[in-house]
Amino acid sequence: MKKIFTKLAALSLVSLLSACAGGTFETMYDTSVSAEVARNWRVADVNVQVPRTLSVSEAHVLVPKADIVWREDPAGNRYEQVARIVEAGIRKGSKSLNGRQAIRLDVTVARFHAMTLEAEALNYDVGVHNIDFTVRAVDTKTGAVLAGPTPVRAEFPALTGVRMTQARLRGETQRTQIEAHLAHVIAGWLGVGPDPRARFTRLGG
Repeated sequence: MKKIFTKLAALSLVSLLSACAGGTFETMYDTSVSAEVARNWRVADVNVQVPRTLSVSEAHVLVPKADIVWREDPAGNRYEQVARIVEAGIRKGSKSLNGRQAIRLDVTVARFHAMTLEAEALNYDVGVHNIDFTVRAVDTKTGAVLAGPTPVRAEFPALTGVRMTQARLRGETQRTQIEAHLAHVIAGWLGVGPDPRARFTRLGG
């Protein structure tokens, strides 16, 4: 039985290597908001759009080919589930703004490719969470665009196997990790947090 399990695990890894290519990923955007400007803002609303033109996969494979891959929530409307996760992360990252000028952050998701549970179970140091979106800041009174729209790549290494098991024991989930990363990214873009931009090389989709 142990040999069979080992063989299946090896075959899973081969499948992963066939489906993915090791490459360079990044958290990146071209320009950020000046901290001097942003300190006068207060985020009154966050509007997240997840276009229904994005493809969704529910396939039980290691790396589905789709724009949206999300498995921690029960089967349901993945567009709405993704919108809630992104909104939570954006709100956390922008909550320190307490200026007088009320703004709205408009976010349009281009890709939300988290790990499948099958991929998460692999005890190999592989995997990437890919979240791509555009963001802009809009004056809520005048409708004037104050910053953006800025394309953002918010990619970061996923945890798998024992590492993710340990993370879950600490109370972390894919959701909390993604929300935390999005908060870090948007705080950097708004000039109220450290610059999150970085590149890394990893086997992932």
